[in-house]
Amino acid sequence: MGKKLVLTEKPSVAKDFAKVLGAKPQGKDYFENEQYVITWAYGHLLTLKLPEDIKQEWKTWNMETLPMIPKHIGIKPLPKTNRQLKLIANLAKRKDIIGGVIATDGGREGEAVGRYIFEWIRFTKPLERLWISSQTTKAVKTGFNQLKPAKQYDNLYQSAVARGKADWLVGLNVTRALTVKYHDSLSAGRVQTPTLALVAKAQEKSEKFIPQTYYTVDLIYGNEKGRLQLKNPQQFQNRNEAEAVVANWQNQIGKVTDVTTKEKRQSAPLPYDLTELQRVANSLYQYSAKKTLSLVQSLYETHKVVSYPRTDSKYLPQDVAATLKERLQALANVDARAKEYLKNGAQVKQKAVFNDSKVTDHYALIPTEERPRFEKMSTDESRIYHLIIERFLGLFAEQYVTVNVKAVVQFPEGEFIFRQEKVLQSGWQKANEKVAEKTDWQQVKSVKGQFAINKELTTPPKLATEGSLLQQMEKYALGTPATRAEIIEKLLKSELMERRGNALAVTPKGRQLLSLVNTSLVSPDLTAKWEKSLENIAQGRESATAFLKGIEKDTARLVSEIKNSKETYKDYSLTTKICPECGSQLKERNTKDGKIYLCSNSECSYRRRKEPKISNHRCPQCHKKMEILEGKNGAFFKCKYCGITEKIPDKKARNKKMTKHEERKLVKKYSQQEEAAESPLALALKAALKQED
Repeated sequence: MGKKLVLTEKPSVAKDFAKVLGAKPQGKDYFENEQYVITWAYGHLLTLKLPEDIKQEWKTWNMETLPMIPKHIGIKPLPKTNRQLKLIANLAKRKDIIGGVIATDGGREGEAVGRYIFEWIRFTKPLERLWISSQTTKAVKTGFNQLKPAKQYDNLYQSAVARGKADWLVGLNVTRALTVKYHDSLSAGRVQTPTLALVAKAQEKSEKFIPQTYYTVDLIYGNEKGRLQLKNPQQFQNRNEAEAVVANWQNQIGKVTDVTTKEKRQSAPLPYDLTELQRVANSLYQYSAKKTLSLVQSLYETHKVVSYPRTDSKYLPQDVAATLKERLQALANVDARAKEYLKNGAQVKQKAVFNDSKVTDHYALIPTEERPRFEKMSTDESRIYHLIIERFLGLFAEQYVTVNVKAVVQFPEGEFIFRQEKVLQSGWQKANEKVAEKTDWQQVKSVKGQFAINKELTTPPKLATEGSLLQQMEKYALGTPATRAEIIEKLLKSELMERRGNALAVTPKGRQLLSLVNTSLVSPDLTAKWEKSLENIAQGRESATAFLKGIEKDTARLVSEIKNSKETYKDYSLTTKICPECGSQLKERNTKDGKIYLCSNSECSYRRRKEPKISNHRCPQCHKKMEILEGKNGAFFKCKYCGITEKIPDKKARNKKMTKHEERKLVKKYSQQEEAAESPLALALKAALKQED
């Protein structure tokens, strides 16, 4: 009987699948049993070729070669991946291998990872697809028992290829055109540029805002306040205006002219998709989109307690309903509500969650049947997991029911409105323990004029946060749940955008880029149209070939607009410092290692740190970390507080350095020796003290 070659996206996933399927390790490269040979990629092993890989003349960046529109782009191995590709190819050639299984992540990018590899090794045997929404033992076994022909996912693959080629055509051509024309590294792209524009828009509103002081008037009745209704809420620009109005009504009697009561029923919110989870985590814990994705990926892969994270759906298919009781049971020791809902037969109250038509590649983020082990989770992982289970438990909770009362009190030429909310059923909402006594407005006929004047200040529009930016990206279909975090990080890394606490702002370089790049690329509309086409390709409703023809035309137009642009550019990273090797100005750049200076001359490779690197080596006098400086005789340590310098020991000397463990052993040894060497008098005193006790 032949075997199937299973390809996962990561070694850790291969190891988990091997454990479930009972496959044993064969060296360090794969697992095997009587049915499967399981190996892995390291994410993408292949990528689209670069321009210089396609045509020699495209190696040099100049305007004459733009736009670059090849008939066929092709793929090539990423650096250091040849060994793994060769291993997969050799396994595929084995005579006992009768087919392949793409077991990479279930999504557009995961499809590209697997297909590119099987294409590269020229795999001609039958190919199947593993498609699962969680990595529990049960889900993996079920998935391998229900493998589907890979052809069913051809449209998804075509969509992935089209996205990659579109990003190549637009990104590389526009970036080259801007960089060559303005002599600075200016990165633009199909998704990143309109995303940057959204941050700039929020920033512009905030910077143009001028705060205004105004006054409002409240009518006091018991412990409640009713607001004076004005066509313009900021009508009273100074206190005298408000006081003049109030003076006419002071101690007069206002009539209650209308009381309306409305019952409001609110079902629990639907479970999270990835983007909303990232937004909430950013708001509550200031986690970046990238960090949240990493945490939920760990909950999915390592802990196996949540379903597939990179989902864009908040709904569940009908066939998942049968699994919900088991998922609740996994939470029975985590939350008392889970036990309560199990007693009631695990009845789902939020029926709207079941909607097959709104489930795309994967359903909403919910807990799996795996019991959580919090002792193995980090604090951050635990926080994200609790957010997911809170939404999940809401599906079984009763509605939140309130009665909203609106009372209108009329004075001569003035109307005040009192609003109150009474909770009839807390349901999925946490009950408020302290509830202030409410006025029964049905029994009130009149109110004596007693007023409060409030000084108010208009609040400025806020800068974008990662949470609000993700919401905007979702609204305009910029990227996918799987790629949005990566897009934000790319903008930060390219110094077009920066973090200010939990807020995001555009840098001077980013502002200029938005003024230089094409108007149509800055607006999210064009990109939203492209993203809709990619989704249509995945659903088989549009041709990838026709889409790419349109992208080629758009690319040619975008490059032409940049070539003919009359805009000017100022490089804000240029400093007054001069390169000691070629005499050009030095630029300042931010790196992971701190700020550096590098030569603005593209043919010169000079670079140096702006500030000395801080080492972990401590000053022998003040015990603060010492700087590493470069001298005529090489690098050395220097304390900027004491001025002490020390030679940096070579590797051999560092290896001889005593470890912390050795230090502790030595201290213990000498302590014991000191104890043994105590004087007879000290020993006699100790004995006497013991007797007194």
